[in-house]
Amino acid sequence: MALTRDVSPSLAHCELTHLDRESIDLERARAQHHAYEDALRSIGCDVRRLPPEPDMPDAVFVEDTAIVLDEVAVVTRPGAASRRGEVRSVAEALAPHRDLVHVEPPGTLDGGDVLVVGRSVVVGLSSRTNDDGVRQLGAALAPHGYRLRWSAVVSCLHLKTAVTRVGPSAVLLNPAWVDARVLDAAERIEVDPAEPWAANALEIGGAVVYPAAFPRTRDRLLRSGLDVREVDVSELAKAEGGVTCCSLVFDAGP
Repeated sequence: MALTRDVSPSLAHCELTHLDRESIDLERARAQHHAYEDALRSIGCDVRRLPPEPDMPDAVFVEDTAIVLDEVAVVTRPGAASRRGEVRSVAEALAPHRDLVHVEPPGTLDGGDVLVVGRSVVVGLSSRTNDDGVRQLGAALAPHGYRLRWSAVVSCLHLKTAVTRVGPSAVLLNPAWVDARVLDAAERIEVDPAEPWAANALEIGGAVVYPAAFPRTRDRLLRSGLDVREVDVSELAKAEGGVTCCSLVFDAGP
């Protein structure tokens, strides 16, 4: 299953940390998001849209509101106060499928700062995720046998801007933005140096949904034998969004 949410008409007022504000073509952003949903369907996902949130500019980036594992879903407390209203509808959608644990104040945690590779979980300490959020996540996952590590995030918004999983034990990373020593990965593919923002990819069932903006790094993925499905998310990228941000993908069971 993939939970998504349509692009808010207020997207132009999104939170930004590392990018200058640019004009966003709302209709083009929506068309790109719909094509992204089609890509998820082509891989086999049952795409289910959450209720629209017209007054929440960043609500399309549903990944930040929860971490969904096989055993439990951790409902986050986003680091940007303007985004905390997004979590209610996500929690309601997840409740039939998982036991829920909620991050409580003073913890903050964005799902974009959490990378799961097998039983290893890496958390990025960023402007959106703090020490207490990491502690609460660790407490929620410890009973299920996950090993938690953390790393500072530099030069970008979230950990998954710097590194994402592209296979069961393979990651795509920008080594200048994340400490690779915290990663449990049998294979590490580095982005092309000319494409520092190219590390955000979404792996689902052996296919890799990947932004069309980074052809040099795409070629590296192809040379590694990966099934790359290109999508144009250029308007969403102006809001510091990527391909992982726009969905919560999990096994909903029979």
